[in-house]
Amino acid sequence: MILVTGGAGYIGSHCVLALLEKGYEVVVFDNLSTGHIETINKLSSIGQNKLHFVKGNLLNPNEINNAFCSKIDAVIHFAALSQVGESVANPDRYYRNNVIGTLNLLDIMRRNNVNKIVFSSTAATYGEPKYVPIDETHPQKPINPYGKTKLAIEGIMEDYDRAYNVKSVRLRYFNVAGADSKTRIGEWHDPETHLIPKILKSTFQGGEPFKIYGTDYDTKDGTCVRDYVNVEDLVQAHILALEYLLKGGNTDFFNLGTKEGCTVKEVFELCKEITGQKISVNNINRREGDPTQLVADNSKAKEILKWTPEKTLRDSIKTAYEWEKCLDKTIKEANR
Repeated sequence: MILVTGGAGYIGSHCVLALLEKGYEVVVFDNLSTGHIETINKLSSIGQNKLHFVKGNLLNPNEINNAFCSKIDAVIHFAALSQVGESVANPDRYYRNNVIGTLNLLDIMRRNNVNKIVFSSTAATYGEPKYVPIDETHPQKPINPYGKTKLAIEGIMEDYDRAYNVKSVRLRYFNVAGADSKTRIGEWHDPETHLIPKILKSTFQGGEPFKIYGTDYDTKDGTCVRDYVNVEDLVQAHILALEYLLKGGNTDFFNLGTKEGCTVKEVFELCKEITGQKISVNNINRREGDPTQLVADNSKAKEILKWTPEKTLRDSIKTAYEWEKCLDKTIKEANR
């Protein structure tokens, strides 16, 4: 049985779906602060009796312990606050939730003799790149509190391996995009902060103009460059990492990206092409804590985990758009 923290959220729910489709029994632990009970209900209908939901908060060790009522073989840890701008404004909240919450989880794992964890880390631990594409040997010097919390957790996991034999795989995501290819689940944030769904939401009636934060970066068109990895490809890397640990693999860390970068303006134009819609745009100042470019070297994940991303950015935008249309309809019906 696999425990998935944050399994009602965007990436976590896609991982739960993939685990269920591979025949795993899953316990989801989530406080539903950003995840949705509707997502859990959809996953339950797919997984039938193989999905168990425990509502709880990582800041409450007793609630975490409730998720270990059955024999847990390993943990996949997604639950975290993850907005760069918010972390700059409220670093106390981020250190408390992300770092202390993970410490609580690791200690409850030890209490229950569970010593394998796959951790959702981030390319934000690298900070402003010294070179691209970024490999795993690149210096880790995060420039915002969100990245700093993830780096702190990576260090904790190294120490817990040495002291307590808790084995971990830390997966450093670049930008994640797309939705379930069957439109069963997808990205659902309120408010939405991620680039592609924000652009797509601008196509609906009443949608706000899309905002580009900074057009004066040292890139080919002045906007930030990011590496967009499809969410279904991403969760396959989690399952490979899980199976790597279950087979006795050692603590390690891997970049998850495509090795290709696109500017914000390029993503915007592709969204316009795919939707066939005119999208109004406002150019505004940079946000604090945004690096100029983040592009992954994924060679290590390919070599050791045997992971290769298969879907294109176009694929991701298409599935995201189908999901956004479905979500828009669901929200309108609920508000009638």
